[in-house]
Amino acid sequence: MDSALLPSLRRFSAVPLGGLLLGLLLFTGCGSEADTTTLRLGHGMAPAHPVSKGMRYFAHTVDSLSDGKMNVEIYPSEQLGTERQCLELLQIGSLDMAKVSSAVLEGFSRDYRVFGLPYVFRNDKHRFNVLEGEIGREILLSGQDVWLRGLTYYDAGSRSFYTADTPIREPADLKGLKIRVQQSPVAIQMVQELGAQATPISFGELYTALQQGVVEGAENNPPSLHSTRHYELVDYYSLDQHTSPPDVLLISTHTWEDLTEQQRSWVQTAADASLQKQKAYWAQAEREAMKVVKEAGVEIVRPDKSKFVEAVQPLYEQYRKNQPRVYELFQRIRNLHSSDDS
Repeated sequence: MDSALLPSLRRFSAVPLGGLLLGLLLFTGCGSEADTTTLRLGHGMAPAHPVSKGMRYFAHTVDSLSDGKMNVEIYPSEQLGTERQCLELLQIGSLDMAKVSSAVLEGFSRDYRVFGLPYVFRNDKHRFNVLEGEIGREILLSGQDVWLRGLTYYDAGSRSFYTADTPIREPADLKGLKIRVQQSPVAIQMVQELGAQATPISFGELYTALQQGVVEGAENNPPSLHSTRHYELVDYYSLDQHTSPPDVLLISTHTWEDLTEQQRSWVQTAADASLQKQKAYWAQAEREAMKVVKEAGVEIVRPDKSKFVEAVQPLYEQYRKNQPRVYELFQRIRNLHSSDDS
């Protein structure tokens, strides 16, 4: 066997049999019928989610720009596997595109870890100045050496703590609580720094974990709290807004290299346009989510964020000493100013 194939075959081993068989069916990369090129896009969101709507706008725009010569087939709700599995399929060229959280990308390209650091952004304007500027583009392209090319970001809001019995008004209230986090080294470190017991659990299993008391809380944005119906199981939503990791739309470099310059232009232009549209979808979804959550009886807590910022200072120092590249990006982001950053 050609030894060059071994890394790809090892990556297949992490994909369950169903995903592997589907991956083999998709292995030809971007498919084509007659003069039409088809790109297959997998993600884990439900169709009604504002990020899903952004991807549908992306697909519509690709079709429109190409006058029907290129189309995007979208597979939502983990039909092609989890976010990590979709990334692995991108790496071997079995899938063309995927949308994942930047938290999941931390395990593939270290630059994305900067988005998991708490309070890296001062406000929403600062966040989008970063994501849509030079630093954001640099990070999107940082995964090309592992066959993952970022096209654009999608707004995933800010993450805050929601808990079953204890309102989180200051970091001390988290002490000893079992809090579900993403499979993200940065998220785990942050929650532990705040005094809680970080408990990584699959997002799909979180409702049951809350219901059975396996965890006493979690952290996420308002639309996710709403769409998963987790608000039925908690009493408090504490808007400390500790992190704002974006979602990322990616394309396999195997697929990208097979596209013509014209096709690449259609895809990138559509991706850029879809971010602007998705931000509007997200803002509306946040308003609706907060309304439903409040009406359901969840108490909205607005803590003093400065206490949380102070509590996570040791985490920044750890990154300064142990991960200089991520800390450099952190400093560049914090030092970025613009006329409308207020």
